[in-house]
Amino acid sequence: MGRLLIPSVRRASVVVGLVLVAVIAPTPAALARGREPQMRVLLLENTQLSLRSDGAQPLRVQGLPGGERRPQRLQLSLQGTRLSANVDGRSMALRPSTLLAVQNDDPRGIWLGSRRYRGVLRISGRGGRLRVVNSLGIETYLASVVGSEMPHRWPLAALQAQAVAARTYALKQRSRGGAWDVKATVASQVYRGVESETPSTLQAVASTRALVLVHGGRLIDAVFHSSSGGVTEASGMVWRRQHPYLVSVPDHDQHSPVHRWEQWFDPSGLRQRLPETGGLQAVEVLSRSGSGRVRQARLRGPRGSLVLSGGELRKRLGLKSTLVSFEMVTGGQRPPAAFPVRSGTTQASSGSRIDRITAAVARQGPGRPPLLVAPPPVLVSKASVGRWSGSGLQLLVKGQGYGHGVGMSQWGAHGLAEQGADFRAILQHYYRGAEVVPYRPHFDPSLALKPPTKPLWREAQVSPFGPVSLSFAAPLQ
Repeated sequence: MGRLLIPSVRRASVVVGLVLVAVIAPTPAALARGREPQMRVLLLENTQLSLRSDGAQPLRVQGLPGGERRPQRLQLSLQGTRLSANVDGRSMALRPSTLLAVQNDDPRGIWLGSRRYRGVLRISGRGGRLRVVNSLGIETYLASVVGSEMPHRWPLAALQAQAVAARTYALKQRSRGGAWDVKATVASQVYRGVESETPSTLQAVASTRALVLVHGGRLIDAVFHSSSGGVTEASGMVWRRQHPYLVSVPDHDQHSPVHRWEQWFDPSGLRQRLPETGGLQAVEVLSRSGSGRVRQARLRGPRGSLVLSGGELRKRLGLKSTLVSFEMVTGGQRPPAAFPVRSGTTQASSGSRIDRITAAVARQGPGRPPLLVAPPPVLVSKASVGRWSGSGLQLLVKGQGYGHGVGMSQWGAHGLAEQGADFRAILQHYYRGAEVVPYRPHFDPSLALKPPTKPLWREAQVSPFGPVSLSFAAPLQ
């Protein structure tokens, strides 16, 4: 999750953003009174949308001609500057500047395509596409985020750590401005709606309600990733700023299915990925970080050489991480023996991001290491140069971990929870020097004011064009 930078596309949304911020974002005074912060989540941008209710309770749609309507189904299409709606089979033309707010009273949520969402769906046209922003209370939002990011069957302590990290990250993004706060994808943190809520994710969120990570009196950048490969990375090695709480620490992810991996590239694939060099004849690793990750490498091919950063190299080759080593082998040596995965793994079915990455959930076996003492990480060789040449040879990349490696390792959180660590110990291991405390508005510079005496927010009922806070509803079984 490379999430410290806000996508530049948000700058194109100033006009709509100003309108929505005025009616959605709670004021500092409201937060001081204990109102639950609201999140604005960009769900999708498309030329066509289909929304429907779940069951007999209709949608409540505001912004259509004639006042509020209560259809079962709403379809929208934007072709150029022509915006049209189909309301329960009845077609109507709308102004391109139309702003719609869709909600209902059904705890099962609103169907948008193949997913259901709680709260209010705000729809506007921008840049030739329809934009859907989901506005809802942060605690309701987090119940889905935790299940979207992490398998719901994992230990409660790991889910709680994910809830606190995700809450901190989300609240930090609210101060950045724009038409939305976060995206529903890995560009921010994954949010998949009602289907990702489970009793365990609801418990993880409720039991950590309003808790956040703070360093120096401010919310931290609580970034996280799937698996570090044995040791996490310092933020300054990946992004411009080195935060005091995002330093390299030993990880507890040795049981992760992506702790070690191999990836092969044939000559044609390398020519396609590296057109500037016409393929690959040699690789020279120019520098590595203290954790062993590639910071810069020179690639040489028939047409010349190319110097790439570790992040650029990972993107070009589609690597899982930059904790890698390179080797050129002949075609007869392939396929290689895969790195073994711990035999205690079982197939996972929750559909979280980690499930999709690893397709397995590890179970800690006997002989666990002591609490908060990780085994020494197995790093790739720090030899700076690996060279080869010849025609028809294949590139073998041996790597460790998945993701940028900064902040909390989700598989490491699982490992620590299996050892008996609680969520506070897990968070303090990965975010060094950060405190786990109840959220107060003065942690956010844009909401600076005298701290309230009771930092925990309460439920609040508001109009569909203002902040929305829905009570927790039991997920469908």
